[in-house]
Amino acid sequence: MKEIVGVAPALNAQSNALGKLSAVDRLVEQIRDMITEQRLGIGDALPTERDLSEKFQAGRNTVREALQVLRAYGMVETRPKIGAVISGGHGEALRRLFAFHNGISPDSFRDLQGFRRTLETGVGEHIILTASNADFDRLDAINARILDATSIEDSARCDYDFHAAIVELAGNRTTAAAYNMLRSVIEEVMRLGKADRPVHAVTYQAHAEIIHALRQRDRIAYVYLMSVHLEFGLRFVADAAPNKPLKLFRGDR
Repeated sequence: MKEIVGVAPALNAQSNALGKLSAVDRLVEQIRDMITEQRLGIGDALPTERDLSEKFQAGRNTVREALQVLRAYGMVETRPKIGAVISGGHGEALRRLFAFHNGISPDSFRDLQGFRRTLETGVGEHIILTASNADFDRLDAINARILDATSIEDSARCDYDFHAAIVELAGNRTTAAAYNMLRSVIEEVMRLGKADRPVHAVTYQAHAEIIHALRQRDRIAYVYLMSVHLEFGLRFVADAAPNKPLKLFRGDR
């Protein structure tokens, strides 16, 4: 049988290209998973190209192409003498969406809390069906940190860590990544009122009640308690004039 000249080399080239593309895609996902698992934040440095190559058993060219993809999506940027670091591109875009002149408008606040309510109550059923007592013990330990918070920023971080831990219990990487992408915006909202009103104990108690509902496998109670908890901040928005962005209460007031 006569071979069609040029077809085999072309197919081989196409196959190699597809294989290379798949390798890059896989590495992009692995790096994103690593960022989520290690809770890397904006400005944190990624491992060097050599370290990434060794960690994920990937060629240096594949590593470079994966980092280029992450740069294109605004997740990573290159800084002199540091290398690749986590970028605030996504977080900054989302912050601009929900904030205005360093303040949060009542409508934007309600939009964000509405998104969180949909997501955080939605994961409840899966958690109730699959989570273990050890998972709930971990939530208790994370919740306890807020009582030791010494600043507004610390309190907001502890608050965020608790809610992020609940989202992670859903076992869905996309959901966790979407929530983590909003971290800077969520923490900004979590600072509301904390300078003028002692809410550490109130927040701790609300979290404890949510954990108790999960331990009891009570979905209705969980949804109710989480919804009430997320609406707590609306009382601070009510102090703002209509259509006027609500300024954050910060420790330097």
